[in-house]
Amino acid sequence: MEFDAYQLKAFGTAQKRHPGDQPLEATRLMVYLLGLAGEAGSVATTYKKHLRDGDAYGGWKKQLREELGDVLWYVAAIATETELDLDDIAKANLHKTQSRWLPSTNYQLDAAAPPHEQLPRSGTVDFRQTLNSDGRPEVTVWMDGRQLGNPLTDNSFDDDGYRFHDVFHLAYMAILGWSPQFRKMLGRKRKSDPQIDEAEDGGRGIVTEEGLAHFAFAYGAQHNHLEGIDRIDQPFLDSIAMMTNTFEVGARTAADWELAILEGHRMFRELRRHGGGSVAFDADQRVLVFTPPPT
Repeated sequence: MEFDAYQLKAFGTAQKRHPGDQPLEATRLMVYLLGLAGEAGSVATTYKKHLRDGDAYGGWKKQLREELGDVLWYVAAIATETELDLDDIAKANLHKTQSRWLPSTNYQLDAAAPPHEQLPRSGTVDFRQTLNSDGRPEVTVWMDGRQLGNPLTDNSFDDDGYRFHDVFHLAYMAILGWSPQFRKMLGRKRKSDPQIDEAEDGGRGIVTEEGLAHFAFAYGAQHNHLEGIDRIDQPFLDSIAMMTNTFEVGARTAADWELAILEGHRMFRELRRHGGGSVAFDADQRVLVFTPPPT
């Protein structure tokens, strides 16, 4: 049976309080909401009895099926009362869960660009830490024998390691196939297409990515830079989706972003622990590998 057909038939069995009575919409909705809460409790109670009684409760699956059916009825009734389509709800939920837990197809976002304007698919980036003239730690980033960007300090009163934050941009490039910041530093802006150059590779994209890198850094700083953590809070990922939905990287899923952020922090921890090092990347495999600096 299709969801929409079930929804129509289920609501046809909804009972009125009295013959000919039409209760207020808010009252009907409250009845359905309370009914849903009650039936959800019945589902839990049925399984509790199964755990308690074991094989002695032989009909528990039949009872569970009935209780789940009642839950479904109330869900359908609530959807109808609020003018929502149960089929649309199911499709939207499936899209949400797939986006949250399944990575997207690993196609490169700039595959249509000329080769010299594409982000590199593999390579090694060196993070070299020295002390500047003020005696503060300073990091320069190198690839293929040339320095990328300017030397970075923490720009903070605290020695918090932010000088290594370019590794977050590297993780975005390697795992998401997106980094306006690295594209700029590598001289690979898509100037052959002025519209893409402005809308995707321009200042707005760069500022957005920098904001995301700091957002990820601040989030990680509250959670020991994600050491021992393999899941990221959904509201955090929702905020990223909101900030990036107008860019090409909006095609990436929450699962993609989760991996990029976790891997970025894994590399960040290594760089900070060793005072620098190199990070090899393979964008086709979405892999980052750390090597400590020479001793």
